[in-house]
Amino acid sequence: MSSDRVPAGRPIRVLIADDEALVRAGFRLLVDATPDLTVVAEAGDGVAAVRACRRLRPDVVLMDIRMPVMDGLEATRVIAADTATAAAPSRSVAVPAGTTTQDTGAVEQVDRPRILIVTTFDDDEYVFGALRAGAAGFILKDTQPENLVAAIRTVAAGDSLLAPGITRRLIAEFVRRPGPTAGRDPDPAGLLPTLTERERAVLFHVASGYSNAEIAQALYVGTSTVKTHIGHLLTKLAVRDRVQLVIAAYESGLITPGKPIG
Repeated sequence: MSSDRVPAGRPIRVLIADDEALVRAGFRLLVDATPDLTVVAEAGDGVAAVRACRRLRPDVVLMDIRMPVMDGLEATRVIAADTATAAAPSRSVAVPAGTTTQDTGAVEQVDRPRILIVTTFDDDEYVFGALRAGAAGFILKDTQPENLVAAIRTVAAGDSLLAPGITRRLIAEFVRRPGPTAGRDPDPAGLLPTLTERERAVLFHVASGYSNAEIAQALYVGTSTVKTHIGHLLTKLAVRDRVQLVIAAYESGLITPGKPIG
């Protein structure tokens, strides 16, 4: 795999953080059996995961949520904010410190590890917090092996990933709570009608849990075009990130909670 984040010819470097040794062993077998992936370390708790990230600077962290010493939520927050965990700049373009792609196609100065939360249905209460802390995506522990491999590649390439099942449960929890979410008013000024037909299609697929590559395939466009549309959506809907785009899609009625997605 080659991307702006992972140089051509180098495998994606993966750190596995889970307090169950059997789970770590299973993930290691899968990752090391995949030619373009390699495990650089394992960690049994959040503190060990942070230390390993600082020392090894992996491309992707498979992060469990419930771990001793420091849980996956706090470890995600530390790793996402800690410049000591970032790899050397992968681009020569000078940009302001702290600039990130956030699925908009913008150039970033440093590459921090992309954190993929590997969770169970019982962990849904932590989903919002981990996404806000900086996780790149979620996948369920009972997913098929090939889907986990694809998820690692997706987040390593700079895309975000929300499994459709996680998206539905996330939104179900969101609509259960009273009041505005994440500091924004529901569909301010009725902005959905201002979107183009293609922007609405992209928003629908984002809210359905599609990665940028999957959206590009579904709409028969390039991934760079998808990133451009996502950038326009962030601006038009006055939201900060992909998760808030998902919420906006539900608030606007583009997708209805409780009904099948896609």
